[in-house]
Amino acid sequence: MKHTTPVRSAVAALTLALSLGSAGTANGAPLTEPRPSASDGLLDALRRDLGLTPSQAEERLRAEKTATAVEKPARQAAGAAYGGSWYEPTTERLVVALTDRTEEAEVRALGADTRIVRHTEAALDRTKARLDTLSAPTGVAGWHVDPRSNSVVITVVRAEQEAPAVRAFVEKARGIGPVTTAETADAPRTYAAGTVGGDPYYTGNVRCSIGFSVHGGFVTAGHCARAGAAVRGWDGSAMGTFQGSSFPGDDYAYVSVHSGWWTVPVVLGWGTVPDRLVRGSAEAPVGASICRSGSTTRWHCGAVLAKNETVNYSQGAVHQMTKTSVCAEGGDSGGAFISGDQAQGVTSGGWGNCSSGGETWFQPVNEILGRYGLTLHTA
Repeated sequence: MKHTTPVRSAVAALTLALSLGSAGTANGAPLTEPRPSASDGLLDALRRDLGLTPSQAEERLRAEKTATAVEKPARQAAGAAYGGSWYEPTTERLVVALTDRTEEAEVRALGADTRIVRHTEAALDRTKARLDTLSAPTGVAGWHVDPRSNSVVITVVRAEQEAPAVRAFVEKARGIGPVTTAETADAPRTYAAGTVGGDPYYTGNVRCSIGFSVHGGFVTAGHCARAGAAVRGWDGSAMGTFQGSSFPGDDYAYVSVHSGWWTVPVVLGWGTVPDRLVRGSAEAPVGASICRSGSTTRWHCGAVLAKNETVNYSQGAVHQMTKTSVCAEGGDSGGAFISGDQAQGVTSGGWGNCSSGGETWFQPVNEILGRYGLTLHTA
């Protein structure tokens, strides 16, 4: 990227270090590839946002990394009996829901705990897919498959839960499949903002945040602009063009950058934590800790609350979103969600703020990469 501020100078220095490091390789692979423990800054952020001590935060990051590695083989071992999975902070282990005890021993042998449930994830996904065809009133914030309750959870805005349209939607949903309800304090909204100072990119009078570097540009939120829109960088100079954008339905976009800008596998820590290297995009399980970087509220952390949620914005529903307990505010849209060194997704919207708290959704990055045929820029 084109950077001159202190934070950007650090990014440039890191890029140079990566380039120099690649010179001392054998057959294209680094001779040494140290994996330092989590930085003090990251541990402090987890302590602040999740109420953990530094040692608890470091142990949690190690346990979550193990759970992430176990999730895929556990899903394969469960086969048709798979009912979903999540990371359980109290036990520091992955929990896999099963509808049949036949596969229980094999799943446990992989290092996961098990829970016997009634419905498979496939059955819950079918219920959610039918709900996705319905038109929801504004008092319905969204719905998602929840492996813990083994149901599709419909989230309703607390002040509108008794509204006739909301009650009718929930009643109709209960006739489709296994449905439960939950409350939220406010309706979701996107996090684009009018032009203000910070470290943004701009489209017209809208400010959003860069998500992750890909070869040739970066990914971000689709509600920030439509395909063909010109992008200006943090310094106001021409930066690139929206090559693809989808919103609502989805909330993702791809921006190609001009030759005066370059991409780096880094998420800014804004001085709260050291800038984070991006080494891949392995998907963190429900329950895992996760952090977000954005141009308004900078760096904040929380936990993954749900996956495959349909979020009912005023502009229309957006599908296959991940819900988190991380806060965000206007201008953070498009910014990076990262777990450890693994890219997770781009900020879409939510409710609340970083003073009183709230919830935020992101569009998973692997879906965006697949949609546009992009390659994540990794260290």
